[in-house]
Amino acid sequence: MDTQYFEQMESEVRTYSRSFPIIFDRARGAHLWSTDGTEYIDFLAGAGTLNYGHNNPVLKKALMEYIERDGIVHGLDFWTQGKQDFYQTLEELILKPRGLDYKIQLPGPTGTNAVEAAIRLARRITGRSNILTFTNGFHGVTMGALATTGNAKFRDALGVPAIGAQFMPYDGYMGEGVDTLDYVEKALDDKSSGLDRPAAAIVELVQGEGGINAASIEWIKRLADICKQRDILLIVDDIQAGCGRTGKFFSFEHAGIKPDMVTNSKSLSGYGLPFAMLMMRRDLDKWTPGQYNGTFRGHTLAMVTATETLRHYWKDNTFEKEVQRKGEVIRERFEMLARLLSDAGHPARERGRGMMRGIDVGTGELADEITHGAFQRGLVIETSGQAGEVVKCLCPLTITDDELEQGLTILERSIRSLIK
Repeated sequence: MDTQYFEQMESEVRTYSRSFPIIFDRARGAHLWSTDGTEYIDFLAGAGTLNYGHNNPVLKKALMEYIERDGIVHGLDFWTQGKQDFYQTLEELILKPRGLDYKIQLPGPTGTNAVEAAIRLARRITGRSNILTFTNGFHGVTMGALATTGNAKFRDALGVPAIGAQFMPYDGYMGEGVDTLDYVEKALDDKSSGLDRPAAAIVELVQGEGGINAASIEWIKRLADICKQRDILLIVDDIQAGCGRTGKFFSFEHAGIKPDMVTNSKSLSGYGLPFAMLMMRRDLDKWTPGQYNGTFRGHTLAMVTATETLRHYWKDNTFEKEVQRKGEVIRERFEMLARLLSDAGHPARERGRGMMRGIDVGTGELADEITHGAFQRGLVIETSGQAGEVVKCLCPLTITDDELEQGLTILERSIRSLIK
């Protein structure tokens, strides 16, 4: 395997290639193949970007047909047929059935672009600058989004102070039995707390990079009420937890709330193509033309595949129920593995929602050993959490039962090899 060009030309900032130091060549569904023909089960799925698997044939067909007829690929924010199809399908299959009525803003093509747009719009609407955010949250690495991101690794690289946001404890941050919203509510109402009145609160309802921390349904509902009572806009960051990952198309559906704004990206295109959007209450659309733009806003090829994912997978609740069923399979297996580790003297616990699951094994060193051993046995799986202590499963939602069992068995073998 010749990696000289990667070593010579690629920046030291790279990460995934350090964990998986081989050259990948092909991918299909939940499988990856290296240039030497070695096959791997994929429990990473583009960090949650490939909910429908690699090179999904349904999406590929729609994409190829669009390209072959010379459909618009890049059109700034022109009105195009591809865009119209996406808007219409999103409204008919996703928004209306859920009682949602949002306008859509297409920022740049990544999740952090959508977050930047949301917090900037919230400031414009309210005339306030502060954004309420939560411990262990991750919202992107551009300057505005990074101010709302907790991890010191990313914040330390900024080079200037990260300003414009204040952190509050996420659900579970203070341990079991502590409702952290008691403190949030007290700080908001106490004029001596030092908490500037926020324009908005931004929150992941299942924190991805933060360690698969799932807020309880009660906590989510109470947060929504706190924001509504105090005229604070609620922004749900559904970039990793959205598009079905938690067992519902939107992660906030579990709690029955309707956020003021929702950011979405990652698996929005369904095919790994860059695509992000901000959904907002209609009355919040206070932009003037061109006030927030981007050359690659609204990537039409991504809209074509996004439309096809909605038509194929979300026309009814069949796919949703399958995701929930597979999520239970993962949960049960992860609980067993957590008990296995705990009984061997390595306290561990399972957490997550739907097919967004993790095992907190206590230390980044142990998590790395587990994922490295899994990779040697044919499974690609990553870690998350502030110290990389959580073994994190983001397998494709379309994974078959047999493929899921193969991957879980490999992970179990890796763990057993370390504790025997």
